Amino acid sequence: MLQKPKIYTVFKTVNSIVTTLSAPSFLRPVCAGLIQLRTKRGSSKDNVSSLFTPIQIKPNPDDINVGAELTGNLNKADLLKVLNKFYQNPSIKHLLTENGLDIYLQHQAYVSFRRYCLEANTLPVDLHVVVSDILQGAGNHTDIFPYFLRHAKQMFPHLECMDDLKKISDLRSPANWYPEARALNRKIIFHAGPTNSGKTYHALERYITAKSGVYCGPLKLLASEVFNKCNGRGTPCDLVTGEERKFADPLQNPSAHVACTVEMTSVTNPYEVAVIDEIQMIRDPQRGWAWTRALLGLMAEEVHLCGEAGAVNLVSQLCLTTGEDIEVRNYKRLTDLKIENQALGSLESVKPGDCIVCFSKNDIYSVSRKIESIGKEVAVIYGGLPPGTKLAQAAKFNDPENSCKILVATDAIGMGLNLSIRRVIFYSLIKPTMNEKGEKEMDTISVSQALQIAGRAGRYGTKWEQGFVTTFKTEDLPTLKTLMASQPEPLTQAGLHPTAEQIELYAYHLPNSTLSNLMDIFVNLCTVDNSLYFMCNIDDFKFLADMIQHVPLPLRARYVFCCSPINKKMPFVCTMFLKFTRQFSKNEPITFDWLCSSIGWPLQPPRTILDLVHLEAVFDVLDLYLWLSYRFVDLFNQADLVRDMQKELDQIIQQGVVQLTRLLQNSETGISSGTSKADEEVFDSHNKKQNYLRNIQSSPVGKGRLTQRLLAQGILTPDMLSELKKEWNRKEELKASDSDEDPSPPKTTVRRKRKTTK
Repeated sequence: MLQKPKIYTVFKTVNSIVTTLSAPSFLRPVCAGLIQLRTKRGSSKDNVSSLFTPIQIKPNPDDINVGAELTGNLNKADLLKVLNKFYQNPSIKHLLTENGLDIYLQHQAYVSFRRYCLEANTLPVDLHVVVSDILQGAGNHTDIFPYFLRHAKQMFPHLECMDDLKKISDLRSPANWYPEARALNRKIIFHAGPTNSGKTYHALERYITAKSGVYCGPLKLLASEVFNKCNGRGTPCDLVTGEERKFADPLQNPSAHVACTVEMTSVTNPYEVAVIDEIQMIRDPQRGWAWTRALLGLMAEEVHLCGEAGAVNLVSQLCLTTGEDIEVRNYKRLTDLKIENQALGSLESVKPGDCIVCFSKNDIYSVSRKIESIGKEVAVIYGGLPPGTKLAQAAKFNDPENSCKILVATDAIGMGLNLSIRRVIFYSLIKPTMNEKGEKEMDTISVSQALQIAGRAGRYGTKWEQGFVTTFKTEDLPTLKTLMASQPEPLTQAGLHPTAEQIELYAYHLPNSTLSNLMDIFVNLCTVDNSLYFMCNIDDFKFLADMIQHVPLPLRARYVFCCSPINKKMPFVCTMFLKFTRQFSKNEPITFDWLCSSIGWPLQPPRTILDLVHLEAVFDVLDLYLWLSYRFVDLFNQADLVRDMQKELDQIIQQGVVQLTRLLQNSETGISSGTSKADEEVFDSHNKKQNYLRNIQSSPVGKGRLTQRLLAQGILTPDMLSELKKEWNRKEELKASDSDEDPSPPKTTVRRKRKTTK
């Protein structure tokens, strides 16, 4: 039996150590080296040829068999021998390789060509004559080559245009995509510093005082904050996000200043000053392309970048490709941040101003419930909440007059919210992440993430100017200290993404390929300067493309739909996305009434956690409608009504978040959800009430119309109904026991019980 090489054993050992996140310090360099080795070996592109879908070539049965009239019929058995001899010739394989057919394509083409020749009643005249000459000894089997190559090119159209495809997907010089920006002598200023250092403040001061400007932020909340701040200072500013447009001018005339999310940045409008916030997100596996586009393409005299110092080197390298100089302004934290020497240990030790950071919803729920069980009120913030709910929870926590002094949140607090936090407590340091291949991994948070989140403690100008940071578990504290003492990892690559124009050119050359297939081919054929750029993950795009592939849509519309910002892990959102595309393909307006019937409007306040999660999904559906309404105005034409609906839903979700502990208790005690999972097609309130009543355990109590009416009017609550059921069951048990002990008539028993109660 062969022994596995030693490197295999070492690799398995190191991999085991890394998986348990307990590698000793002396082994960490070895771990890193081996992981890098594995990554490089596993990161080679898939076989490109396998991505091209062959086109079935079928003979025309109506053709007149001219070849047979000229040379006679062909013997199929002899023809098969000729074809096999042709394909087995090494020189033929070499010629095919020179013409762009690798072994995979050669085999696919030969199988198709052989079937075509043997099954066709009528071959093309020229091919028929050549084969006849070969069978009669007047030709050589290699004479078939031009006909075989013609067949292969009909099967695989890319063989005729591979050079064009490679030119289209040549992404080595993205700076040249923006000639208007290259024509300007732009001044690049990098404001580098940690959280709460004033870097963004200084950039925004220049932005507000400029004649014209654009702010590009990673979140709607940040863009809205700049929009409000700018208008509050007397500088008219418009708001542009994927789902919303707001004008400072009541007549809706565009202002000279715009605050937008980075994906919505215009690279065709000239500005005096541009601010790109959180520039380190240029390395984000999903969204990094938007920061690359803004940095390279903005038409602004001054471009102010705000972010971590770890992005300075990469930005400097990118500026070399544009021929622009960069000025770096370094900032230090304005307030002290101290790492405590002791972990929290117990949730009973939380103090006013504490923020417990969790990296999963389940932890959010359990921590919130435990803290409230000891009599302390909490505010809750996580990524799935609507912006209005996040702001309301933040205001509740920040309000010194409010009894809520504790915040439980995910890393959503890392940016976009102004919070008065005294101490950040990491409940865990392990976070689920998505790697470059789109695979989910559990890993320790990065130095950048640790500094970003911990930096939220202690805010300049608030009552908690000095910040503290610690962990919940004692064993995590040394790791946190190591992370906090480290510098952010230097960024080495900026993200890129195929544009709609590039994919349209691909579709022109490959008309039979699906959109998902086109994206795969593009990514595999593209040429990228790996020293500066990487191709962003397209799995979410492909997921949506595959979902709606059967829906007839123009390519540009299909591309836009697949760019929709939705969470593919939410089935209800995906269902509604598919419904939207079907309505659109039929050229039918997606009306307010249609939307209401599809989501079950009006919605009721949540009773359980499942209800709350469903309401968050509905909010995302309304977000999707608004996003599409700015791209397909004719069919998604009732955005104002949907926006009003969304505000109302935000209020309902806020009610649910306020009573989060009660929702958790209801989920555990069996109070049924108001959401019917059996039928996600129609979520109307009447059906929800019916399902609610059906799910109650069979009992004489709670099945009549009176009960239903009392529940609907709010006179009878689920808890009261539960108590009534228990009382009824106890009475039934007493009756049964009395019947067993005393054979007297039931009426006598009832009378005796009444006398005792009196």
